Amino acid sequence: MNLHRAIRLFITATACLCTLPLAAQEFEQEPIRYSQRVPHNRVSELIGQLERGDVRLEHAAPCGYLRSLLKALGVPVSSQTLVFSKTSLQRHRISPRAPRALYFSDDVYVGCCQNGDVLEISAVDPELGTVFYTLDAEAADPPRFVRQTDNCLICHGSSQTKDVPGHLVRSVFADASGLPILSSGTYRINHTSPLKQRWGGWYVTGTHGDQTHLGNLVVRGRYEPSQIDNSAGQNVTDLRDRFDITQYLSPHSDLVALMVLEHQAEAHNLITRANFLTRQAMHYQETLNRELHEPPDHVWDSTKIRLKSACEPLVEYLLMSSEAPLTARLQGTSTFAAEFAERGPRDRHGRSLRDLDLERRLFKYPCSYLIYSPSVQALPAEAKDHLCRRLWEVLTGADRSPAFAHLSAEDRTAIREILQDTLPGLPDYWRQDVAVRAE
Repeated sequence: MNLHRAIRLFITATACLCTLPLAAQEFEQEPIRYSQRVPHNRVSELIGQLERGDVRLEHAAPCGYLRSLLKALGVPVSSQTLVFSKTSLQRHRISPRAPRALYFSDDVYVGCCQNGDVLEISAVDPELGTVFYTLDAEAADPPRFVRQTDNCLICHGSSQTKDVPGHLVRSVFADASGLPILSSGTYRINHTSPLKQRWGGWYVTGTHGDQTHLGNLVVRGRYEPSQIDNSAGQNVTDLRDRFDITQYLSPHSDLVALMVLEHQAEAHNLITRANFLTRQAMHYQETLNRELHEPPDHVWDSTKIRLKSACEPLVEYLLMSSEAPLTARLQGTSTFAAEFAERGPRDRHGRSLRDLDLERRLFKYPCSYLIYSPSVQALPAEAKDHLCRRLWEVLTGADRSPAFAHLSAEDRTAIREILQDTLPGLPDYWRQDVAVRAE
């Protein structure tokens, strides 16, 4: 690496440096010790395979290691979304004429800038939450991966990510250079966000009827962004007149992929939050019992309260609570939707939590497919027990509180039956047949 490039990388990496958020300071302590623990995730596995010579990455123009890396990690090209706001590590490489490409699977995210110094990668680690890496864009044998901690945690380990190492999807008004117009406000996006607030600073391909969004909008001149007519940015299916699409692996920035990405990123944050808070609560209880000479299995009321606080937001999110409704059918432009649904698993009736609705809501059966993820399966026993019990109460109709009013009797029965057939390790009480009465 030449000196000029090294200096540029250093400046980029340290541009936002400041004292780590209090949340980061907490998860650097026992029992988490985020930066000190050895990660075990899809990327760390790949690094080991590369070092042993079991796998090779090919470096080829115009995207360097990108295509080979996606294949090695099982990340589909159809997941490509394009963001042109300068809101990430290599902001100097991003603009409306050169958007950053983002690709994702259930547990890996890969970002690529045109002529970038590095590929940006984040992996979902069952014990550590999100672990961040960069892969040097220059060819090397083996390729040079670096785990990133402090630099990334400034933005990705704060209240914006539920105070855990996580992901952040933002919608902003961006000017002709891609700079966010912060005075006009920004939005943190997940499945509860109305469509009209989504995708500012992103390119979007697909149709959505008369629903509106902020995608494909570049603010030019001294206009108040909220008053700009973005009709030309709606129902866009071709981006060729906006930038050189031949420099990307796909010509799409598929709106269905964006919808899934936004749901998934927040779900990962909440899974990690439930994991960390539960482990911290149990660590504190263990210390308290030891100091006060209580039996090791003594459970404090304060611990029960902390466990509920840790896990209840995850229960609600997995069951798509407060999801913003759709009022017209969504249709993407790539093969993402079909490939996503094909991945199953399916129950004895052929139903899957990956089946998409895209007319009233995102999923046909409103329960997140991430319930199958290694991160959920690796939750501490106390958190997993709470999750299973609460899902059972909601899906049998025992809990009809407002947070779950969007679930019809048919929804509850279908989700429960799908999980009974496809989710291993459910408690014995889940094997009961329960008829959910109509609303």
